[in-house]
Amino acid sequence: MSTVLITGAARGLGLDFTKQYAAKGWKVLACARKPDALKGIAGDVHHYPLEVTDYGAVKALAAKLADEPIDVLICNAGVGGEGGADAQTLGTLRPDVWRTVFEVNTLAPLMMAEAFADHVARSSQRKLIAISSTLGSIANNTGGRYFYRASKTALNMEWSCLAKDLESKGVICVALHPGWVQTDMGGPTATLTIEQSVPAMVKVIDGLKPSDNGRFLQYDGAELPW
Repeated sequence: MSTVLITGAARGLGLDFTKQYAAKGWKVLACARKPDALKGIAGDVHHYPLEVTDYGAVKALAAKLADEPIDVLICNAGVGGEGGADAQTLGTLRPDVWRTVFEVNTLAPLMMAEAFADHVARSSQRKLIAISSTLGSIANNTGGRYFYRASKTALNMEWSCLAKDLESKGVICVALHPGWVQTDMGGPTATLTIEQSVPAMVKVIDGLKPSDNGRFLQYDGAELPW
């Protein structure tokens, strides 16, 4: 049986990732601050309360799951920042919001990767996935959203580093953009539904090969510029 660990698993993209992998017959290690929303999901779903910025708790969970090979680790938990895009323009910038966005979107995924890299390396599939965003693309930058854009650009750099540092262990590290999705963060006018985005991402993850290590991909598998 294959195993997936998902952060931010109780809502939005993470909740649908949990449902999709459970329906495929995978063992799902579903991590969330409040995992109550996961209790009704059919399948081999294991619930773990986890605040991804509590790095002691991250290490403790990694130790608890020390004997668990993890085929796919999906670092999905993320925030847009208090006040949304309007609070991330020149003249409105708040350092406290910047710190929160970077803590959740950039530092926490790296600490998850560090804690669980060996679990992934011991598995059959060996896939380490960061849910990133095309807003982190420097080549496609249109300005604004300073904190969110910068947090995802930094996340992409981390995954590029991981791709090099874990290559000898056969780990496939990929940054994946879900598209503009109708979630609490994406809003109701986004171009994709969760039901369109997540199954497409699962298909991309299923198809990843060692040659894909270090790539930045869209939900449909298209290459994105750094």
